[in-house]
Amino acid sequence: MSKKLGFNVAVQQEEARLRELHPTPEDIPGCMKMFDDFLLCHVIASQVKSLYRYGQMSECSNKLEDFKFCMSSKSMHPEEKREAWIRRRAEWWAQRRLAQSSEDVWEVRTEPLKNFPPSYPRADIHKSGTID
Repeated sequence: MSKKLGFNVAVQQEEARLRELHPTPEDIPGCMKMFDDFLLCHVIASQVKSLYRYGQMSECSNKLEDFKFCMSSKSMHPEEKREAWIRRRAEWWAQRRLAQSSEDVWEVRTEPLKNFPPSYPRADIHKSGTID
């Protein structure tokens, strides 16, 4: 990312995005979904993909922490739980956006390339099948 972005600004941007994606408490994932994500992290296919992409096994502790957070928030009012979940996810996304990643290979374009795709002169095809 060419522009330096502050953590708090990134969190605010992520919170706004997540509020649009999850407008009601029913839209946030439940504890069973988070538990399933934790278990899926340990599956051999996930581990092999992580090893191939990043050169190391998947770190699944964050998935376990998400599940534990969900279980600890069960007594909260649904809207309060949604806000806490949004805040937690926004901080995670902000950290991910601001940190270095193996996916940081390309600079984001702000405008399209000039003359792309290139325009080629049109070939005229005659009724006989020949091209000029």
